Amino acid sequence: MSSSNENVKLIATASAAAAAGAAIAYGLMKQASTGKPTGGLVRRNSFDRRSGSIYEDPDLNPHKSSSNLLFPHNHEEKMRRRIAARVAVEEDNMTPRDSVTVKVPASSANMGPGYDTIGIAVDLWSDITVTRAEKFEITAEGLGADEMPKDETNYMVTGVVAAFEAANKPVPILKYHVVSRIPYARGLGSSSAAIVAGIIAGLVLAGHRLPCWGSEALLQIAAGIEGHPDNVAPVIYGGIQIGIHNGTRWVTERAPTPPGLQLVTFIPDFIGKTSDARNVLEPMVSRQDAAHNIGRVAFLVLALCQGNLDNLSSGAEDRMHQPQRAKHLYPYLYPMIEAAESAGACCAYLSGAGPTVMALTSGASGDIFTQREKERTDSAVARAMIQVAEANGIKGKLLVTQAAYEGARVTKVIPPFSSDNITYRDNI
Repeated sequence: MSSSNENVKLIATASAAAAAGAAIAYGLMKQASTGKPTGGLVRRNSFDRRSGSIYEDPDLNPHKSSSNLLFPHNHEEKMRRRIAARVAVEEDNMTPRDSVTVKVPASSANMGPGYDTIGIAVDLWSDITVTRAEKFEITAEGLGADEMPKDETNYMVTGVVAAFEAANKPVPILKYHVVSRIPYARGLGSSSAAIVAGIIAGLVLAGHRLPCWGSEALLQIAAGIEGHPDNVAPVIYGGIQIGIHNGTRWVTERAPTPPGLQLVTFIPDFIGKTSDARNVLEPMVSRQDAAHNIGRVAFLVLALCQGNLDNLSSGAEDRMHQPQRAKHLYPYLYPMIEAAESAGACCAYLSGAGPTVMALTSGASGDIFTQREKERTDSAVARAMIQVAEANGIKGKLLVTQAAYEGARVTKVIPPFSSDNITYRDNI
C-alpha cells in the first residue's frame, strides 16, 4: 500500500512539473510574438546572449518594427532600423552642387561561364567631370576620345538624366569632360563606367541621395540602363561581384579576390560591338551545355572562396557564349586561352563581349617591380598571348594590372563636402 502511495505522489509531482514547464514555455512564446512580458513569467532581456538571435525590446526603442527577433545575417534589417531611429540628417550634404568629378574603374564581365552575372573591377580608371554651364558640351581626352559620342546618346548623359529623374528635378544644362584611361568598346566596361559615373555625378549635382541597404537603388538604376549587373556592380562596389535579379530587384554580392592576383589583358586595336557579339549567340541552350555551365560557375565561385587558384581553369570553362563568339568573331580566342594557361595563367577568358582576352595569374606580392620575376607568371603569360596575337595577325597591346578593390567615387566637388570640422578623403 505504501508503495502505491509513493507512485501516486511521484505521478502528481511529475504532472505538476510538466504543467509548470508548459506555462513557462507558453509565456516565452507569447513574449516572442508580442514583445510584452506575460504574467510575470519572463524577465525583460532574459534571452541567452549566447544564442544565434538578437532580441530587441520595442519598449526601449519605439522606432523598431513589430518583428523583434533579429538574426546575425539580417544586415539589411539592422541598417533599416538604425536609419529609422536616426533623428538628425546632414542637410548640407544634400544641397545641389555646381561641379563634380567622379573616378570610375574599368570592369571585366562574364568571367568565363558567368554570363551576364559575374564581373571584376579592373584597376584602370577614368575621370569624368560634370559642371553646370550655359551650353551643352562633351569634351574628351585619352583612350577612345575620338570614338566616343559627343551628344546626348553618350551613356554619361543617360546616367545623369536618370539621376535627376530619381531626384524628381529638371536636368540643368551641363558640360562634360572625360579623361579616359579605359579602352573604348573593347570589352572592359567603358559603357558601364560612363553610366555609373553619370548617375553619381547627377546625384551629387542634384543634391540627392539614394538608399542602399535593402534596395541598392544605385544598382537598380545602373543595371536597368545596362540590362545586366555583371559590369555595373563591380564598377559601383569594386572587387568581384556576383549579380542576379531575384524577381523583385537586382542584388549583388562580393566574392573574395585571391591575394596576389594579377590581370594580364590583351586588348586588340579594333572595336567590338556588344550588339554584334550578342547576335551570334544561339537562341536556345542544350541541357548538356546548361549543366556544364552550372557546374563550372559553381566550381569558379568555390575556387575564389577557397583561394584555390588551381581550380580556376576548370571553373572558367564556358559553352554558352565563348564558342559562338570565337567561331564568328574572334578566331584567336581559344589559341590565346590555351597559350596563356600553358604559360602559367590560372585561367583565361573573353572579357565581356570582347574583343579583349583576360588572363588571371598569381604570385604577386607588394610592388611587382621589387619582386623577382620568376616568382610570378605574368611576364611569361603576356609573351605567350602576344605570340598568338602576332600569329593571327591581330594588332593590340598587352596590359598587366590587378583587380580594383573599390568602386567609383567622387574625387572633387564644388562646393566641397568637407568643412572646418570634418574632412573627407581627398578633401572633397
